[in-house]
Amino acid sequence: MLKDQVAIITGASRGIGKEIARQLAEQGMKLVLAGSSEEVHQTAEELKKTGFENIISIQSDVSREKDVQNLVDKTLAAFGQIDLLVNNAGVGFFKLTEEVSLDEWKKVFEVNVQGVFLGAKAVLPHMKKRKSGNIITISSDVGRYTIPNGAAYTATKYAVQGFSGSLAQEVREFGIRVGTINPGMVDTYFAGSTQGIPEKEEWLKVEDIAKAVVYMASAPQYMVVDEIILHPLVQNYPIA
Repeated sequence: MLKDQVAIITGASRGIGKEIARQLAEQGMKLVLAGSSEEVHQTAEELKKTGFENIISIQSDVSREKDVQNLVDKTLAAFGQIDLLVNNAGVGFFKLTEEVSLDEWKKVFEVNVQGVFLGAKAVLPHMKKRKSGNIITISSDVGRYTIPNGAAYTATKYAVQGFSGSLAQEVREFGIRVGTINPGMVDTYFAGSTQGIPEKEEWLKVEDIAKAVVYMASAPQYMVVDEIILHPLVQNYPIA
């Protein structure tokens, strides 16, 4: 179902984004990988060496409108269409509220919220014209409950949930589907952590998140998967 469709993936240099790219490539999609560092080009080359074609990489800062518009323009120039936007880029830190600087507060909102807004805004004219498209945002389970030492990060994820819900209602008449994937603890590089360490052995894997993206994107056109929440069994997730 996804074969020959075109996807933009932000935060695709490593971790969850890189695995999303790999699994979407396995589905036969044409990919545009976006990342804030030159590492994104290495990721694209790695995927090409494993036999996947139709992959380009563009160094982009999702918090900058010009970068995001350039990303969309180059995607359309290369492939002629955009079927899927995966907003995966994100940053986070965890400290007491009074220890958070204003620059840190601004940065996490610029990437986690503004980046999602700018990505959606840039692809919507094209998707509306074609009357189809998917916008999937990798959010977090803390968009549904709160944690100590995470006020800034948690606030961004609540904002993403609100934005995505409102956007979904705006665009459904154009055949565009909007959804969020909200994982709990994932073994990745997030917040300066190390992937693959023993302490994370029973956490979710990047493969699990990528599978959720494939599932959401592959749903029949008449069906909207609004949200997927997933956790490792070892995480004590508050339901309310």
